[in-house]
Amino acid sequence: MNELIDKFGDKLVILGFPCNQFGHQENGSGEEILNALEHVRPGKGFKPKFPLFEKCDVNGKDAHPIFVYLRERLPLPSDDAVSFMKSPLSIIWEPVTRTDIAWNFEKFLIDPDGKPFKRYSRYFQTINIQSDIKMLIEKHKV
Repeated sequence: MNELIDKFGDKLVILGFPCNQFGHQENGSGEEILNALEHVRPGKGFKPKFPLFEKCDVNGKDAHPIFVYLRERLPLPSDDAVSFMKSPLSIIWEPVTRTDIAWNFEKFLIDPDGKPFKRYSRYFQTINIQSDIKMLIEKHKV
């Protein structure tokens, strides 16, 4: 994500939303999450160049409204509409729907008018979103 910010500067806004619904991998507080990013994974002094919001649910009855909205508008990842989760034991929320976010690192691209444009699976390399970003920037030039 930092690479995309470096490349597109003020033409791109990235927002990060930690979630603990995927294998309980994000069970720390906001400060602990930032420290883990800096010192553990990815480590080597990494600091996000984008806002990292408070941890929230993205699936189930307590899903944050932004994710309810995004999942309604973009029900499935554009690059992988079939895969979900490897083990149903990993699902810790209810109700479960096919529009649920399958795992960490799913990404949503919103156009400059605020309309959800594309959803990418966890397998889609973040840097590869740049062609869609370029296209949206060109399309919305004033």
